[in-house]
Amino acid sequence: MKFVLTCFALFFSCLSWCQTSNKAGSADFSLFYGSIVQHDSDVGHLITGHPTGFSLSYNRQTFGSKEWHSVYGYPDYGLTFIYQDMKNEFLGDHYGLLAHLNFYFFRRKLMLKVAQGIAYNTNPYDKENNFQNNVYGSRLLSNTVFLLNYKQSIFKGLGMQIGTGLIHYSNANFKAPNTSTNTFVLNAGLSYDLNYVENPEYTVSGVDRDYEENLHYNLVFRGGVNESDVVGMGQFPFFVGSFYADKRLGRLSGLQLGVDAFFSEFLKEYIYYKSVAYPNDETQGDEDYKRIGLFFGHELYINKLSLVTQLGYYIYYPYKFEGRVYNRIGLKYYLGEKWFAAMTLKSHAARAECLEFGIGIRL
Repeated sequence: MKFVLTCFALFFSCLSWCQTSNKAGSADFSLFYGSIVQHDSDVGHLITGHPTGFSLSYNRQTFGSKEWHSVYGYPDYGLTFIYQDMKNEFLGDHYGLLAHLNFYFFRRKLMLKVAQGIAYNTNPYDKENNFQNNVYGSRLLSNTVFLLNYKQSIFKGLGMQIGTGLIHYSNANFKAPNTSTNTFVLNAGLSYDLNYVENPEYTVSGVDRDYEENLHYNLVFRGGVNESDVVGMGQFPFFVGSFYADKRLGRLSGLQLGVDAFFSEFLKEYIYYKSVAYPNDETQGDEDYKRIGLFFGHELYINKLSLVTQLGYYIYYPYKFEGRVYNRIGLKYYLGEKWFAAMTLKSHAARAECLEFGIGIRL
């Protein structure tokens, strides 16, 4: 009961703060209860209870002042704080801060929340004090949330919401171990529209340009730090050079076709490790660690921000590691007409290899 009362106090404190803001929007608070999905046999010993927690969000509403508002059904954007008790002493608790977008359907009765941010874990892997935790190798984790909620007004600006979703924690192999967790949750809570008395009407902004374009050519340089799945091997830098052509088809979509060159120092160390630790294995130790891949991609344009998804195949693959097919998903932010920044997750199916940070130019 004390936990619930504390959560409600946070919700109404948020409302009080928002009402003093000149840019008031809406706020929502939800409790959730869930189960950890056993996506890997290595996490079975850590599933000992049903995780619980709460989320607290502040939303800025859109009404059509910009073109992308109406294109995407007048979404909300804002910040979400999330707390999750994993109900296992070795997994600890999570405190996350995420940026989110709320998309609405069926006369704004159905809401899809997509959120991405950083979470702090209270009890990560430690070889002496917490070797049982083989899923979180670091305190800071990538935190992804998908929620699908039904919303209903109750009285004036007050409403309720109920639904289901998925909460994901991973460090993208920044530091081993990194088996990650996915929690399937049921959630219920309250929302409050701080502008319900004087909300403006939804409007449609005119399209100010023709979005169909000729081919453009892109150069991207990405980098970061990661580690193999062998615990204690150490973290190493990696670099990726990409060249691709893109064709924007309209307001929403564009297609890409290009080539990646991967220089991953962790793989060089992993090849040496395999040759020494497993002398009867086929690894000799002198294999080339570099890889080259061809990829096909799609870009979903929102505003200056866009969502990128790519599927690739290694055409130069001298050492067998995780298979020849790879995928990439992430965000691009356009800094102007030509330059952009990118943050992408590279994986082989569901096995993350690295989190890439990049800068690129579109010619």
